[in-house]
Amino acid sequence: MGTRISRIVLPVLLSAAFSGPAFAADAELAFLNSYIGNWRGESVLTGGEKPEPFRCRLNIAKGNQNKINYAGRCTLINMNLSVSGTIAFSDQNQRFEAAMSSNAGFSGVAVGVKQGDRISFDLKQRQADRGGNDVRIGSKIILYGDSITVNYEVEFNDSGDVLVASVPFSK
Repeated sequence: MGTRISRIVLPVLLSAAFSGPAFAADAELAFLNSYIGNWRGESVLTGGEKPEPFRCRLNIAKGNQNKINYAGRCTLINMNLSVSGTIAFSDQNQRFEAAMSSNAGFSGVAVGVKQGDRISFDLKQRQADRGGNDVRIGSKIILYGDSITVNYEVEFNDSGDVLVASVPFSK
């Protein structure tokens, strides 16, 4: 189950990759730019046979056309998984948007909701993992102050097993 867990959970964990048009409002762009840097997070995945510790690294860098690029890597059960994408504010849609892809075959889009100096992104999808098993994935990424937190849940529909974790990141 460990390999199966890592192929599904880590891409969800790092699913904070976003995209949008090039004319982001100054305040929104400044907010996103405040997250540029190197981040690290540690947590424990629960709900499986036993709690599984994992460590993550995340790099957020200035990209082209007022976008912020994202690249992350996590280690879970001696495996490395990665995700990448972009972060931006869409002037056209008047919202923060996210698009991500991972080396485990998951990709997705999330819309960010801004409340004060906090942005939350929700990603929900159902899809088959590389083994052909149907899974439901839910992830909430929160950018707040000088921190990033990722709360997520993965349900394996064939077994009913639910895995959950909350990972705080800091610079």
